[in-house]
Order: sequence, then C-alpha cells, then structure tokens
Amino acid sequence: MRLNVLWLFVFLTGCRETGDPIADIAARSVTLPDGTKILAEVKLDAAGQAVGMMYRDSLAKNRGMLFYNAQPVRQPYWMHNCKIPLDIIWLDAAKKVVEIAADSPPCQKPAQACPNYGGHELSQYVLELNGGQAKLHGVTIGRVLPF
Repeated sequence: MRLNVLWLFVFLTGCRETGDPIADIAARSVTLPDGTKILAEVKLDAAGQAVGMMYRDSLAKNRGMLFYNAQPVRQPYWMHNCKIPLDIIWLDAAKKVVEIAADSPPCQKPAQACPNYGGHELSQYVLELNGGQAKLHGVTIGRVLPF
C-alpha cells in the first residue's frame, strides 16, 4: 500500500505544469505602453479567426483577443454579430502598431451591410480590446506591444 501511495505521489508531482501557463490556455500576455498587461486569447486557425469576438456579451477587464497570420497581410475586420464595441489594433511582424480602428461599433445588421475596418497596412497580428482601451493605455501607431 505504501508503495502505491509513493508512486501516486511521484506521478502527480511529475505531472505538474512546468511550462508557461498562458501558453497552456492558448493565450498570451500583451504589454501595453503604460505597462498594463492584457491576457489575449490567441486565434491561430481560420475557423477561430472567423468567429473571433462574435456573439460574446462582454470582454473582461484586461482581456483581449490576438489573431495571428502566418504571413503579413492587408486584412480588414468587421463587427458582424459582435455585441460590444472593440478597439482593433493591427501590428506588423515586429509587433509594432501599424493601424488602429478605435471604438469600432457592433453590427447586428445583415453581413453585407456591416462596414469593414482597417486592413490598409500589412500586418501579421491583430489585437482586439474593449472599446476605448487603446487610448486609455497609450496605444498609438508606431508603438511596439511586446508579447
């Protein structure tokens, strides 16, 4: 019996997380210019990116969503089926802000009636925050957002 308990202890302590806990939950910590850390849910695949923030009633404080493109692209975003205003921030491969669509309003109209935002500059990442957060935390074009 003691041997079984010992093996159970070794097994459980050997299975504890040793890596980055953020990576384990598919999220990254993004540091804004004023030092605020945002925990951003990462969307890597086309399906996750297509849904993005659609249908969500809220976004918790200091939370966001980070989209990744394998290659830099000019990609507009829209707010179709989004329920809350968002700041949409495009970043290049060096994580430098190249474009911002602040306070983008939700759009509950048919898809073809919803406007597009941004996508004028090449970007590799797009960060979505609650509307007004970019201005509040000093996010401006040219700033680097480490993550």
